[in-house]
Amino acid sequence: MNVLVIGGGGREHTLCWKIKQSDQCETLYAAPGNAGTANCAINLPLSVTDFEGIKNAVVEYSIDLVIVGPEEPLVKGIHDYFLQDKSVSHVGIIGPQKAAANLEGSKAFAKEFMYRHQIPTASYAEFTSKNISEGEAYLANTQSPYVLKADGLAAGKGVVILEDLEEAKKELRRMLLEKKFGTASSKVVIEEFLSGIELSCFVLTDGESYLTLPMAKDYKRIGEGDTGLNTGGMGAISPVPFVSEAFEEKIDKKIIRPTIDGLKKDGMPYKGFVFIGLIKVGEEPKVIEYNVRLGDPETEVVLPRLKTDLLSLLTAVHAGRLNEINLEIEPKTAATVMAVSGGYPEAYEKGKQITGLDEEIGLVFHAGTRLGEEGVVTDGGRVLAATSFGKNSNEAVIKSFRTLEKINFEGMYYREDIGFDL
Repeated sequence: MNVLVIGGGGREHTLCWKIKQSDQCETLYAAPGNAGTANCAINLPLSVTDFEGIKNAVVEYSIDLVIVGPEEPLVKGIHDYFLQDKSVSHVGIIGPQKAAANLEGSKAFAKEFMYRHQIPTASYAEFTSKNISEGEAYLANTQSPYVLKADGLAAGKGVVILEDLEEAKKELRRMLLEKKFGTASSKVVIEEFLSGIELSCFVLTDGESYLTLPMAKDYKRIGEGDTGLNTGGMGAISPVPFVSEAFEEKIDKKIIRPTIDGLKKDGMPYKGFVFIGLIKVGEEPKVIEYNVRLGDPETEVVLPRLKTDLLSLLTAVHAGRLNEINLEIEPKTAATVMAVSGGYPEAYEKGKQITGLDEEIGLVFHAGTRLGEEGVVTDGGRVLAATSFGKNSNEAVIKSFRTLEKINFEGMYYREDIGFDL
């Protein structure tokens, strides 16, 4: 079959790398892809939100299955767009329809969903510019630290955590009145701060059945020891050592099953990945947020641990036969370490020559790269992810460091403590 992966980051390169291993895959396309996907797929110069261009490509190249990598096209309704067009309505789309994609598109919607289906999460309230004084009063009646979240998509930057009450009130005004995050912060969710250790849970569902993929833990802060500014993710580990069998059963019973059942009860068809951001508070799991696609850089450790053919899984999702699939998982630990551009997550330069990729190195997934006149160059803040296997997280991380030591570009930086807390 012919397959199209939408997106151009590390998640999409990993998806292409894994799908290409399938005997069922005839021709693989990526839109827009990057220098890494160019090694295993045909890149198409299309924006992820150019629905008409994507549709035309699907028709032209007789594509049978589309996997949507990033959240924006899902929240904007690419699945619905395909269902409504007779020329492509038969094509399989991996990713939820617009209504269910609101689980990521709106923090308030997700919170209402969790409360409605008794899924454990932090207490919260939502505010707009019309009731900002009520928001300030709500802050005054909650405990520090104060968590403020822009309701809509804000490219991973819409969450602010502050210790000082007056600063939290000022931030609420900046978000609602000064549109700090644009239309994403026209509504703000104020949440109870949960103290614990975070992890990422990935579920694949056809709307009826579901399979839980390997869990992972990612590292968001730019600095070692989890310090400094938040990023899109500096590395990840899978499996998560502190997730015991008993704790995994709690996650399934209290969170995953009620989520899938809740989607059915609410009449929201869902074929795709559910990424549940969790926090372990004492011995109890609680939901921090939902994402409606795979996470990055967690994908770079989760998919390499899948022994089951990924394309078989995805075609089973489209056909509604996921219950027929047995999941096989590599027991070894996978670790990925992200190499980023100098200055990231603030201002950084693109177009830096990358050397060392042609050497005999380990598994490297491209996140922000493109093909320049003289080879591969940087094209984003997060540039490359080196993934390795080991008998434990420490061994796997050290192997990834050895891979990155062979690669170089101007300003290259990576954290040397991924997995430090495990």
